[in-house]
Amino acid sequence: MFAELNSILNTSPDSFKPGEFILVSDKHTDASFLIHHFLSFYLRAGCKVCFLGLVQSFSHYSAISQRLGVSLTQAREKGQLVFLEGLKESLGVLLQGEASKGTRAVDFLRDPSSGLRGLYEFVRDNVMGAVCGGEEWGPPVLLVDDLSVVLSLGVSVGAALDFSHYCRATVCSELQGSMVMLVRCEAEEEEESDDEGSERLLRGLIHQCSLTLQVQGLPTGYCRDIHGQVEVCWRGQCDRQQTQKKLFQYKVHDKGASFFARGMSSAVL
Repeated sequence: MFAELNSILNTSPDSFKPGEFILVSDKHTDASFLIHHFLSFYLRAGCKVCFLGLVQSFSHYSAISQRLGVSLTQAREKGQLVFLEGLKESLGVLLQGEASKGTRAVDFLRDPSSGLRGLYEFVRDNVMGAVCGGEEWGPPVLLVDDLSVVLSLGVSVGAALDFSHYCRATVCSELQGSMVMLVRCEAEEEEESDDEGSERLLRGLIHQCSLTLQVQGLPTGYCRDIHGQVEVCWRGQCDRQQTQKKLFQYKVHDKGASFFARGMSSAVL
């Protein structure tokens, strides 16, 4: 958990805004450090966390969270953390023999045209169970790392946006929980590729979310002391509210990250 980022967002594990949809995106850099931040943040806050890890193994997230002072193994054993390991579930589908034993959450691998209904039902059952089952945890939280990967597996942009819409209606609106999703956009806008779909996915998700953290490399190129910049955008939830934006530069450390208002770092002017 990054204390400086909490200060920028005016939040803490003891006091955070309910019903928030936070969208994290990156382009030509890696914003996964923000997923690790929000994972440790909400676990420290005592929330029930449903984490869709679609690109990395549980051991990967566990090792990094350990450096941030949070044990994912203990959280999972206590029932605070539900972790869908996309890589392992995908292997079961590909091997066919284990398909009947796996969760229906990855049914889209068998038939991409069916959309992400099975994945939504997995989320719904777990977050509803946390509320209706009388568990002692705080409001439910959904984390997704990263949603754009389903596009490369044949799922349409529309199906991915539908998944996000229904998750938001259930988690944020109905249960007053929170959502954090990561989307990656690597290609240039004029290129014809799957990343064009991720750009359209990003634009659609921006209209759904309440806060965006857009991470990019430095426009001046590589710098040893500064790893990139992040634009924080608080989006108005009605026509009368103005969108507010602030730009920060950042550097990721082994056990955290530092954030600087643009122009305040001595490394980049």
